[in-house]
Amino acid sequence: MSKGSPSLPYGTLDLLVLRTLVGGARHGYGILLQIHEASNNLLRIEEGSLYPALHRLETTGLLKAEWMISENNRRAKYYGLTAKGRRQLAEEERNWERVAEGVSRVLRFA
Repeated sequence: MSKGSPSLPYGTLDLLVLRTLVGGARHGYGILLQIHEASNNLLRIEEGSLYPALHRLETTGLLKAEWMISENNRRAKYYGLTAKGRRQLAEEERNWERVAEGVSRVLRFA
């Protein structure tokens, strides 16, 4: 096993992105930094994974995007949650809790 960042189970990136945007709109790099910081530097998402996920989430109506000027005075695409995205986040958080509980029980069983 690698000692670097753990690999994420399928679908987890979407959950992390949606959760990161609860506090307000962010540009892609800001999302990467927030996930990295919130995970205490354990999770590192590659841009090559993030931007296709953002596009997919926008296309499915879970995110809205708007071009704005960033904190360093550059144009950047900011992503925010839609009402549909908030509902999906709540569902995904419930699912994650059930999966995490199940995995934890199996790990304790042996």
